[in-house]
Amino acid sequence: MNYPAFYEQAPRIRMRDPLAAFLGAAEDGLLEYSYIDAVRLAGHSCPTVAGAWLMARTALQALYPDEPAERGGIAVHMPAAEDEGVTGVIAQVLTLITGAAAGNGFHGIGGRFVRQSLLGFSAASGATAVQFSRRDNGAAVAVELDLATVPSASNLRELMVAALHPGATAEQRDAFAQAWQGRVQRLLLDHADDPQVLRLTRLH
Repeated sequence: MNYPAFYEQAPRIRMRDPLAAFLGAAEDGLLEYSYIDAVRLAGHSCPTVAGAWLMARTALQALYPDEPAERGGIAVHMPAAEDEGVTGVIAQVLTLITGAAAGNGFHGIGGRFVRQSLLGFSAASGATAVQFSRRDNGAAVAVELDLATVPSASNLRELMVAALHPGATAEQRDAFAQAWQGRVQRLLLDHADDPQVLRLTRLH
């Protein structure tokens, strides 16, 4: 698989998954996720996918400042219905990283390692922050993504229109793709720790 080099430069997320340890899938249950994992899951790379990646990273660093976060030990609550806007895309990336799943998640083994119903959605709209909470001690944070300060190419819309045209050339499609991924690159490499882009609020 050929992909932009900056995917490998993006921040990685280390987790410890007790289920992976129990089943012998990874020594001590230690797992390391890279941005390309999220790209493979979503089938594409965009500011939404990259933003979800960084939201998870920001929340987990706050909840587990001195150790890898526990996969399966975090409940996630989305601020909107699962079919509203990009909520579903963000939720899928968060499930990949945290293990928190909706009603179709893993039921567990002997009452342990349950992932089912750790991911919830709001019936109301208007809120924008995703809530993350530790199941062991109740610590909770909310993270809101604000992409206003991460600029895109000034001619991105024109490049997209040209690339979508049935008669678009390879050069036109490539120009759009590079401009599109340029914003993703800026988000992942220049704003990964930017509190103006990733707004963290401690709840408990």
